[in-house]
Parts: sequence; structure tokens; C-alpha cells
Amino acid sequence: MTAEKTPARVDPARAMAALRALADPERAAKAAAYHKTDREMLGVAVPEITALADGWRAEDPTVAGRVALASALWDAGVFEARVAAAKLLVQARIRGEGPEGDRPVWDLVVSWVPQFDGWALADHAADAGSRRLSADPARLDEVEGWTRSDHLWTKRAAMVFTLPWAKLNHPSAEDLARRERILGWAAGYVADRDWFIQKSVSWWLRTLSARDPERVRAFIADHGAAMKPFARRDALRRVE
Repeated sequence: MTAEKTPARVDPARAMAALRALADPERAAKAAAYHKTDREMLGVAVPEITALADGWRAEDPTVAGRVALASALWDAGVFEARVAAAKLLVQARIRGEGPEGDRPVWDLVVSWVPQFDGWALADHAADAGSRRLSADPARLDEVEGWTRSDHLWTKRAAMVFTLPWAKLNHPSAEDLARRERILGWAAGYVADRDWFIQKSVSWWLRTLSARDPERVRAFIADHGAAMKPFARRDALRRVE
């Protein structure tokens, strides 16, 4: 009887070479201008990055392997490498090899939050992080600390990571309590005049309005006067 072979971890250098092989300098220049970043960009389209990440995940499906590769790709600093790092960790259910479960994935994503320097990478990382937050809502205690951060993107992440609670069609009593907790954070954000913070509040409310428009109207009645006009309009876009 042949012993089951343990999947080999994907070499980060090989992964970076695969990304660079798809580089498109013209697209990279346009993307850098659009994102207003000096970060190295290769000009690789997101569907191509996703396909590569899916292949690496299939090659090494272990949590440890994916975390190791994601960490190395993120640390490379290249825009597309950081997108790929986040894509590697986007999964609803993760069963870790031991009592830690998905904790290594959550810890890695959380370690990225203070490094966010723009909405695009922040949102790709949030796509992975929000799933881990949904898997263990006790992590909201950690996220609440982000709401008091002086770092714009960390503060914004508190709203973006918690979007799953704005999307629930049939929330439990516990989830309704969590939703109210997050709306409390949003209420505390309306005095912040930064565009991205205002937008994070309106995004959360607009998402919620598809499930509970009355709650959104009540929020606007209580706090809308303190919001920037564009954010107030965006929040109510689906209910007026």
C-alpha cells in the first residue's frame, strides 16, 4: 500500500515568475494612474490572477501551504502579488490541520491591515478576511479596535470586513445584535469627513437597504444630517 503523498508547497519564486510572465506594461501604466500608486504593478488582470491562485491552491491545498505562499507573495510588495495573496485565502470554510483551525489565515490577513494603502488591495484582503470573521464572529471584538485607529484604511476595514452582516436575508437574533453593534460603529464614523470613511458607511447602509430598508431609513433619520451629502444619497439610493 502506497502512503499518501503530502502536497509540496508552491515555491514563491515560481509563483512570482508566473505573475511576471503575464505582465502587460501598457495596462500596468494605466492601472498605476487609476489607483494613484507608486507600488510596482505588472498589469495582470484579476481573472488571470485568480486562475493562478486557483492552480496554486490545487497544487497545495493545505492551510499551512497557502498561508506560507500568501505571506511570501504579500511581502513581495507587487500589486498583483498582493492580490494573489488575498485570492489564495478566499474560502468560506477552512479546516486547519490542528486545534488552531483557520486562525493562521485570520492572523495573516489581520497583519496586512495596517499595511493597506489603497482601496483595491484593502478590498481584496477583506474578501478573505470577511469569511474568517463570519466563521468566528467573536473576532468582532478585535475588529472593533480598528474603529479607533488613526490609520485611514484600518478604520475603513472595520466596515468593509463586516459587510456580511449587511447581506443576511434571515439573520438570527445573535446576528441582529452584531448588526446593531456595527451600525453603532457606523454612527461613530459620520463625524469623520474623510471621503473613504463616509463611503464605507454609505456602502454598508446601501447593502443593508436591500434587506432592511426601514433600518437604513432610521439610521439616516438619526445620523444623516451629519453625513456628507454624497454619502447620504448613496445610502438611500435603493430605498427612494
